[in-house]
Amino acid sequence: MASDNFRVCPTTGLKVDFSAQTLIKLNAFTAIVFLLVGGLLGLAIVLTRWQAVHLLTAELFYRALTLHGIAMLVAWIVFFEMALLYFTSAILLNCRLAVPWLGWLQYILMLVGGAIVTVMVLTGNADVMFTSYVPLKAHHLYYLGIVLFAVGAILGCVTFFATLGIAKTEKTYQGSVPLVTYGAIVAAIIAILTLAHGAIFFIPTWLWALGVIPMMDPETYRLLFWGFGHSTQQINVAAMIACWYAIGTLTVGAQPASEKFSRSAFALYAIFICIASEHHLLVDPGISAAHKEWNTGYFMHLAVLASMMHAFSVPAQIEIALRKKGYTKGMFEWLKKAPWGDPAFSSMVFSVTGFGFMGGITGILYGTEQLNIIRHNTIAVPGHFHATVVVGTTMAFMGITYYVLPLIFQRQVAFPTVAKLQPYVYGVGMWIFCIAMMFVGGFGVPRRHWDITAAESLFKGELSFGPTVDLGFAVVAIGGVLAFVGGAMFVLNAVATVAMGKKVNQ
Repeated sequence: MASDNFRVCPTTGLKVDFSAQTLIKLNAFTAIVFLLVGGLLGLAIVLTRWQAVHLLTAELFYRALTLHGIAMLVAWIVFFEMALLYFTSAILLNCRLAVPWLGWLQYILMLVGGAIVTVMVLTGNADVMFTSYVPLKAHHLYYLGIVLFAVGAILGCVTFFATLGIAKTEKTYQGSVPLVTYGAIVAAIIAILTLAHGAIFFIPTWLWALGVIPMMDPETYRLLFWGFGHSTQQINVAAMIACWYAIGTLTVGAQPASEKFSRSAFALYAIFICIASEHHLLVDPGISAAHKEWNTGYFMHLAVLASMMHAFSVPAQIEIALRKKGYTKGMFEWLKKAPWGDPAFSSMVFSVTGFGFMGGITGILYGTEQLNIIRHNTIAVPGHFHATVVVGTTMAFMGITYYVLPLIFQRQVAFPTVAKLQPYVYGVGMWIFCIAMMFVGGFGVPRRHWDITAAESLFKGELSFGPTVDLGFAVVAIGGVLAFVGGAMFVLNAVATVAMGKKVNQ
């Protein structure tokens, strides 16, 4: 059933605006392409850090490391978040997309910006890694690409808020916006703050690369960069948790135990979560000790409180829903009878536990001033943020994709058995990878160095961390390869579904 501007989803009964549907498809598909690119580069990086293989040369290693960070933390996730914003506004609220041409401009700017950055890195014009700290200098087009990408994403957020305004004006929903949409609102607020940081410091850095202005002050650059670089993950956190609530509803019919409780937790994110960005600067001389103590010891933990609130709310809503279905024998029958064969549900469980236990706990520990000095430039920190960004955010986005494919792309998942196995392969691989990486980081292994033995450096002889670290890197590689296989299963299944999946009933 369809009109000129809408169709009605036969499964959910939601009105689907065709403009929103098209933009969701484009943004989600482009996100998955960048996920594939980032995954291939990640495999090459893992096989280089493992000294027994040492796949890439130093030059190619830093080139791969630069593009891996951009492709995974920025491109894959922000493109997918644009799709989520359109889904949680126009689709969930049964309204038309505001200013569709602005949504198209968002996509074009982000695509062009992402393509420019990719070309600059692959051609050797931007071997500056994700942080690109000055005085490291890339080709000026690299910075222009990031600016275009950031501006495009801001336009996507503007389109999202304008769509919310239309939904409220035209009264397409009753009462408050759904909790999932509320979480997306928080993600969009954080996104605008984050992307504004990116524009504020990347524009003058672009002008510096052009030779128009002198080099930026390095301390100012670092402060502004982490308002963008780390806060990008804070967008992900809000969007990820919104996906948790959505998956709970879609898989077992769960509803929040207390909407006020969950909304309050989201509100704490909007106010306090960006403060955590400063833990990257705790050894910098430009910030006072008192400021660092307040940041890491007090304000940051208000965002931690929000995560703890969600950590109670999300499992609680799952338990309540399953107990209502009659699974009430003993304390854990509801858990045993959960839909573990549903890839969205299993992805969510890996996401919740990975983000909460590995990512969240280590983030609190490594974010404190004392431990930060010991851990920050070791490979333990990539172990931490792979737990948050990959096990947490990426697996949540993978999970929701298994419902986006039939609801928006109108295709049944091409390989259901592969879909059931994929979260377990990917999730187990990433758990092994992250834990092993944090383990070897405890021995002081550097986080970005091409060769941990310091071969070809100014040191006399080679460094040795001993056989324990060598074994640890072998385990890192095993986890990384297993995760790559799981990621490839997801990408190939998604592409096959779009290309040849059986059409759902119209």
